[in-house]
Amino acid sequence: MLPAGQIGEGPATSCRSESGDGRKNVKEKSDINIAALVGNEQISEGTDNGDLPSYVSAFIEKEVGNDLKSLKKLDKLIEQMTESKMQLEEQVLTISSEIPKRIQNALKNAEESKQFLNQFLEKETHLFSSINSHLQTAQPWMEDLGAMINQISEIERHLAYLTWISQIEELSDNIQQYLMTNNVPEAASTLVSMAELDIKLQESSCTHLLSFMRATVKFWHKILKDKLTSDFEEVLAQLHWPFITSPQSQTVGLSRPASAPEIYSNLETLFCQLLKLQTSDELLTEPKQLPEKYCLPASSSVILPIQIMLTPLQKRFRYHFRGNRQTNVISKPEWYLAQVLMWIGNHTQFLDEKIQPILDKVDSSVNARLEFSRGLVMLVLEKLAADIPCLLYDDNLFCHLVDEVLLFERELHSVHGYPGTFANCMHILSEETCFQRWLTVERKFALQKMDSMLSSEAAWISQYKDITDVDEMKVPDCAETFMTLLLVITDRYKNLPTASRKLQFLELQKDLVDDFRIRLTQFFLQLQQAALEVFAENNTLSKLQLGQLASMESSVFDDMINLLERLKHDMLTRQVDHVFREVKDAAKLYRKERWLSLPSQSEQAVMSLSSSACPLLLVLRDRLLQLEQQLCFSLFKIFWQMLVEKLDIYIYQEIILANHFNEGGAAQLQFDMTRNLFPLFSHYCKRPENYFKHVKEACILLNLNIGSALLLKDVLQSAPGEPPATAALNEIGIYKLAQKDVEILLNLRTHWPNTGK
Repeated sequence: MLPAGQIGEGPATSCRSESGDGRKNVKEKSDINIAALVGNEQISEGTDNGDLPSYVSAFIEKEVGNDLKSLKKLDKLIEQMTESKMQLEEQVLTISSEIPKRIQNALKNAEESKQFLNQFLEKETHLFSSINSHLQTAQPWMEDLGAMINQISEIERHLAYLTWISQIEELSDNIQQYLMTNNVPEAASTLVSMAELDIKLQESSCTHLLSFMRATVKFWHKILKDKLTSDFEEVLAQLHWPFITSPQSQTVGLSRPASAPEIYSNLETLFCQLLKLQTSDELLTEPKQLPEKYCLPASSSVILPIQIMLTPLQKRFRYHFRGNRQTNVISKPEWYLAQVLMWIGNHTQFLDEKIQPILDKVDSSVNARLEFSRGLVMLVLEKLAADIPCLLYDDNLFCHLVDEVLLFERELHSVHGYPGTFANCMHILSEETCFQRWLTVERKFALQKMDSMLSSEAAWISQYKDITDVDEMKVPDCAETFMTLLLVITDRYKNLPTASRKLQFLELQKDLVDDFRIRLTQFFLQLQQAALEVFAENNTLSKLQLGQLASMESSVFDDMINLLERLKHDMLTRQVDHVFREVKDAAKLYRKERWLSLPSQSEQAVMSLSSSACPLLLVLRDRLLQLEQQLCFSLFKIFWQMLVEKLDIYIYQEIILANHFNEGGAAQLQFDMTRNLFPLFSHYCKRPENYFKHVKEACILLNLNIGSALLLKDVLQSAPGEPPATAALNEIGIYKLAQKDVEILLNLRTHWPNTGK
């Protein structure tokens, strides 16, 4: 039996109705209390008809019955019921008295708010009027002030213009004074400041100022450059620059110990002073560029002192390899290519030991040897651009040129460390007309090579037939030669600057492979015909099989190919089973995870991987990495897809269907799958979750919000197997699982609302 205090708690919240219904509510709640005293049993007839005497009769029958001794309980029951009635009446009276007060307070607050709003509107009207009046009064002042500001701005622009002119003239005077006192280093530094000032003015619209600035820079740059160039060339002459014959010639001018230190000191001083003129030289000198059709990479001009050092070599190159000189022979590109390589080699030691330390001392990022090589390579590029159109349609001359250029490029990069990102000969060969001709010539000579190797008497004999260890595969000579041909072609085009050009060569190789296949097919057609005749004579094949063999729908290799395919599939299946057993062993702890009692996502600061899933994922990761290295790409692709299929079914059946999930467990499962398991396979495909259809869709169902899950349940129950149910499943991303599976998964959820059912 419940205490009286608890009997009165039930109707407390239900008595907030209109006062006219108070007694009806009290009566109804009293009925409920009586029912509670009876033992919380529901008597449907009494509830429906409101028959209080029947409740009382049932209550008395239960409490007293035929036992007259139980009548002594009536006083206590009447006392409890009376106390409960008084409490209910007090609650009704209290609520009835509070409601009018609350309504009155609300009306009062609304009235006060209305008064405040009216006051604010009056203030806003007054303030708006004051602002308009002030603006009208200040308008003449604003117009006068605007005119004055415009005048001040104009004067400021004039002052700024005069300031710029003053700065230019001041720098110009300083350079003049430094030169008068023979202080060339300071004059060069001041010219740097003037050049930087010129760069700052580039965005100005004052054309006359820009012209004056540029003319002043040009004037002093020419004076300083001429003076320093003359002195620098004199020092280089003392060092017997350039070194034309051999590296030993570098020591000719350095064998005088008395003069050598002074010469190198002057070399360093003049080199540094010329470096200071680099900024102004780039402003004034347009770099010589080849036509845009060669698509050379963007690069800065060669630094000024290296330009001066290159000048005598450039003169020699143009003298020997331009015009009507006997050394300028179009059929001998190796002459000028070898000459450039020799010059680079002759000067490497001097540049590394004498020039590079100077650049390092001034914190320059320039590599002296590469800068020197870059200047010489530009001579080669100009020469190639001029010669190639003259021999484009002579196959032998053009092929010889390409061969020599490729040899030159190989030595330039491998021996002298010339970077592939610099402008090089491959950019010239990549020009459209030249490149298409190159492809044509490559195809022509490759086909000729294939003709000769297949017509050779030793075409089907292994080169290594007498060497057992080498001849395991018994590869015929024609196959070896063909593979060598492909590798040589790859080696020739691998340094092309763009992927599109490389792909065109790849297409050529694919065409050659297909041509080689066709040639092999024509070779084996004779054997196919012979096999057809033998089978027909012996009646060992059906008419259908003979027809397929004759129409080339099948071949003499079909049976062997099928056997090899079966062997491949069997080996892959064994490998998948072996790895899958390891994965299942590592997943034992994960299967026993307490999915029913995990904390919800809102109770965790950051979601993290389940510790029990770590062994499973580690084994899976290690085996995938191991087999990716050991299997070829096509086999590994088949392997991981077979493994994923088994893994998807295993997780779905052994982990998901074997457990129940609260909200936290469902969220943790989804996190483990989508953020940890699926990404393991993202290296092999773009959307790995599509290979885990059972697991992915199960996670969707387990993590549906309560409302959507209830709605889905209703749809499935009301229209099982019908289009509305299918549409509802598709809408949330369920395509693989059947409707029965969906219902099972929904029943695995424990986080449902308490509906009283």
